[in-house]
This record gives sequence, structure tokens and C-alpha cells, in this order.
Amino acid sequence: SGNYYNQGEIRKKELEQSCCVLGIPASDVTVIDHRDLPDDPAVEWDTQLLATLILKHIEAKNINLVVTFDAGGVSGHANHVSLYTAVRYNVCTLLWVPPWAGCHVLVLESVNLCRKYISFLDVLISCLLPRDALFILTEEETEQAKRAMRCHRSQLLWFRQLYLLCSRYLVVNSLRLL
Repeated sequence: SGNYYNQGEIRKKELEQSCCVLGIPASDVTVIDHRDLPDDPAVEWDTQLLATLILKHIEAKNINLVVTFDAGGVSGHANHVSLYTAVRYNVCTLLWVPPWAGCHVLVLESVNLCRKYISFLDVLISCLLPRDALFILTEEETEQAKRAMRCHRSQLLWFRQLYLLCSRYLVVNSLRLL
């Protein structure tokens, strides 16, 4: 629930506001608040526990596409890396077994610090490099993404302000199939 600084309830509300900006109804937002999955950038979550929770959610919502972090977690955050590890575990062990049957997984490419903060200039680099999917946001979509990010007021520390100004992830996202 994002309770690292005891702000779980605040961050849940911010997530719902952010999703609203993106056109995602609150009824489609699921927050898992599990004591064994603490919001902590230094804690790697239990792969099997997380994999089980993810599978239950996929089955309950009849999901056919999962988008997650890659092994670098975009920022190196241990919880992000744990999500990738759990999804990879599910795909590698249960790829053709329901609920994974017909479910595709895309992982968001982590890039080096220089590329991460060159904004739209990374479009040129991303177009030249191999990937399975490339999403280039329009100016309107970029502004919508920024509005959604600004809903997370409790998390807008100085480096996230820099992210809002210069991040390539608000302009271009390269993904690969898992």
C-alpha cells in the first residue's frame, strides 16, 4: 500500500486520483496490503508469495496483458525488481497453464541514468535499438502522465520533480516480451 513512511492511506488515495486522471476507474484499482510485502526500497519480496497473489489477480480479472518492470526495476527499487522476479517465475513455470494461457507479458526497459533524463531526445536512440514494443507519447499524453504523477504529492521529492521535467519515460517507453 506504499506505507514506507506510514503514508499508506494517503498513497492509496493518491493512486486512485492518479488513475482517475488516466481514465482508470477506482473499481479497476487493486491495492494489495500484505504484511509480508512491505513498501521498502531495501526489501526483496518473497517470490512465491507475490507470484501467487499476481496469479490470483490475473485469474479474477481475466487479464490478458501484464506490463511490469524488467530486472533493473527502472530505478533499482528492490520492490520493483521483486515484481519482475515474481512475474518471470510465473511465466517460466506456468506459461501455458491457466490463468497464464493467452496472457502476454511486456517488461519496461531500464535505461542508464543519462538516457533516463534526456527526455524526448531518447526517442531517437530508442528507435534504433532492438525492442518488441515502443510507445511514443504525444504531447497531450505526456501532459496527462505528468498530471497523473502530480497526484502522488506525498512522493514528489526533488528527484521525482526532476523526473517530471526530464524523464524519457514520460515521452518514450521501450518494452520487450517476457
